Amino acid sequence: MKKVFPLLLLITLLASTLFAQKVIKGVVKGEKGSPIPGATISLKGSTNHAIADNKGQFSLQTYASFPISLGVTSIGFASREVQVTEQNQNSVEVILTVDNRLLNEVSVMARRRNEKIQNVPIAISVVRGGAIEDAGAFNVNRVKELIPTVQLYSSNPRNTTLNIRGLGSTFGLTNDGIDPGVGFYLDGVYYARPAATTLDFVDVEQVEVLRGPQGTLFGKNTTAGALNITTRKPSFSPGASAEVSYGNYGYIQAKASITGAIASKLAGRVSFSGTQRDGTIYNVASQKYVNDLNNIGARAQLLYKPSDRVNITLIGDASKQRPEGYAQVIAGVVKTQRADYRQFNNIIADLNYKLPSLNPFDRLIDHNTTWRSGNDLGGVSVNVDAKIGEGTLTATTAWRYWHWDPSNDRDFTGLPVLTLSQATSKHQQWSQEVRYAGNFSSKLSGVIGVFVIGQDLKTDPVHIEESGSAQWRFSQNTTSELWKTPGLLEGYGIRTTSRLQTLSAAVFGQLDWAITDRLHVLPGLRYNYDDKKVDFDRKTYGGLQTTDPALLALKNSVYSDQAFNAKTDNTNLTGQLTVSFKASNHINTYATYSTNYKPVGLNLGGLPTAGGKPMLELAEIKPEYVQHFEVGIKTTPSASSTLNLAIYNTDIKDFQTQVQTAELGVNRGYLANAEKVQVRGAELDGNIRFNDHFSLFGAVAYIDGKYKSFKNAPVPLEETGGPSAFKDISGSRLPGISKWTTTLGGEASTGGKFLGQGGKYFLALDGYYRSEFSSSPSPSPFLNVDGYVLFNARLGFRAAKGVSVFAWGRNLFNKNYFEQLLVAAGNAGQYAAVLGDPRTFGVTLRYNFSPAE
Repeated sequence: MKKVFPLLLLITLLASTLFAQKVIKGVVKGEKGSPIPGATISLKGSTNHAIADNKGQFSLQTYASFPISLGVTSIGFASREVQVTEQNQNSVEVILTVDNRLLNEVSVMARRRNEKIQNVPIAISVVRGGAIEDAGAFNVNRVKELIPTVQLYSSNPRNTTLNIRGLGSTFGLTNDGIDPGVGFYLDGVYYARPAATTLDFVDVEQVEVLRGPQGTLFGKNTTAGALNITTRKPSFSPGASAEVSYGNYGYIQAKASITGAIASKLAGRVSFSGTQRDGTIYNVASQKYVNDLNNIGARAQLLYKPSDRVNITLIGDASKQRPEGYAQVIAGVVKTQRADYRQFNNIIADLNYKLPSLNPFDRLIDHNTTWRSGNDLGGVSVNVDAKIGEGTLTATTAWRYWHWDPSNDRDFTGLPVLTLSQATSKHQQWSQEVRYAGNFSSKLSGVIGVFVIGQDLKTDPVHIEESGSAQWRFSQNTTSELWKTPGLLEGYGIRTTSRLQTLSAAVFGQLDWAITDRLHVLPGLRYNYDDKKVDFDRKTYGGLQTTDPALLALKNSVYSDQAFNAKTDNTNLTGQLTVSFKASNHINTYATYSTNYKPVGLNLGGLPTAGGKPMLELAEIKPEYVQHFEVGIKTTPSASSTLNLAIYNTDIKDFQTQVQTAELGVNRGYLANAEKVQVRGAELDGNIRFNDHFSLFGAVAYIDGKYKSFKNAPVPLEETGGPSAFKDISGSRLPGISKWTTTLGGEASTGGKFLGQGGKYFLALDGYYRSEFSSSPSPSPFLNVDGYVLFNARLGFRAAKGVSVFAWGRNLFNKNYFEQLLVAAGNAGQYAAVLGDPRTFGVTLRYNFSPAE
């Protein structure tokens, strides 16, 4: 026992020497010497950590042996790793630099390779996923408030218009027979249906908005620009996040994501989002609130890395909406040039009907047809990135589907006028893109690729439009007593079977020739082939069964049988030339000339009639040809600021537009060509971080869009029933374009602790202004949307890891505003509005987990 005791004492002394508790003390500062409170100091490889106090000072206890590695992180700063030795354990000084990823250090894939945004000679804006999520908003509708040149109009998911600089898709109700002019890409896959823009973002990393034609860089031709969205990728390090939000109108949203390694070369990521909100419009007939939200979406990814030079990503996603939603309220009544008995107010007086309110912002309706917008999208894709030589070969294979199950009340009243309006549809697309992006020599780099997409859109099984017992009074165009025949039009409707099949293929490429380090010339070409085929067959049914020729003539004046088929194909060669000159390390200038085109269109909503016969010459719509000029300057006045200016002019020949007609049988209007259109404008945007605690961003856009020549345009609503159904509106402005649009926002923050964790307390504000705009393809003083201003705010605590909590509010001053005005079917004089959301507010609780850096 006497021998054992000295041995135990020796072991104890040795252990206390080797494993004695050590105290590490230090301070965390910014580049200018100011302390960074709330910074997290983690012991590498363990959960042991400390939080810097208000003076940036910290103290960390550990049994680890020297040298000790610490990871230091703080929101808004680049992470840093430091080594601590026995000599400096009581005087560790850590200097963190500002993370400028929100400014000039943003990396984008606009030219199919990773580049800093200020080096790319394209007008491009980026919104990071967190900026959208923190605002309590979750789809493209929020992006338009942050990037003024983006316009989104949606009277339901199918009838959605996504435009950039006022161009892209036809304004108003959608006709499936033409291609969108704004490309919508998610993880490299082109989404052909505009309904995708109405779904919630699921686990988005960032949104790049490329302004202007991009035909030589992207697989699908884009005459107005592209939204290039990337989601967060699988990681081999475990990580997870979860959040839940609650707000007024019964708003609930839940999101979750988990990622990590499955095997040594295989990682996965699964993400989920679900949203519910009560309606904001009250139906006095059903005594229910409508225009609710009911969205759910999921996304799963597998990343396989067989080597350091090859990444293979498999992605599957599915999203659906099931709202009783997208109802519109009567916004006003116009006196047309029809006879007095055909005026809306006289019609409803004869039917002993009164609108539930004459003020659209009372948010009251009495619709007798259920509003339904069943919207399902999903698909799978495989993306292979292989580093070959000085570049990357990318192959993206995808298949997607869209199912649309709607019900609408297109007369916008409680009268049984149009009792059914249901354009149930199914769409499938497959696409294949192969491209190589990289350096071909010391002076030459670029992108070259091929792209093929096939689409099949068909009715499911039919599109239905059916009249009710009050339709006779709205359709009555003579004083004949025969219109009053009981049951004449009740249950009378049309069933349409149609199918549109398209195939588009292209070879595209763009080079970047570095004449000098500062002067670059970038030529690009695109050769496109498009093939389209449509079969359209519409049959009437129901109503009074009669052989009386006079009564049959009345029925046929409302709906008639119609059948046609059309097939067309065309090829096109377009290109662009950009000259880029970097005047200094802080100034990058560029000038671009490009040509582009939108493929030939085929009418898919029915054709107007002349003499009782369809105007078959309108079945095919000419391609749209674009000439575009742009000059821009991108500046970086300091490491923490950017200021960019772009000026452009776009001329379009045979502009594809939508023509609204009084004929009920021409569902959603028909397509036509305006001879010449011009859009020109200027954009100024900038960001600045004044210090570690305060930042600002802003953008202003001026757009002037007009028909240079449109000699056979439809008459505006108030001229319906006049001597001519068409009008020369040359020189008039294009619909959907505000001359001025502005966004301005900023954030103030300070480091601190919450629930024992480090992070930042923050207050963020932003405002969005747009001037008035026309909401009619042919300008009408009654269908102009007044300009409006919206203010949004966020206040709370944000942490990179652990718990974040913040309150948010949108439209804080409860501004009443229209997003869009729509003429009711039949042009009786009433028009409806898509109302902007009232004030919404809520709170979000978020938890992020990831291992120590």
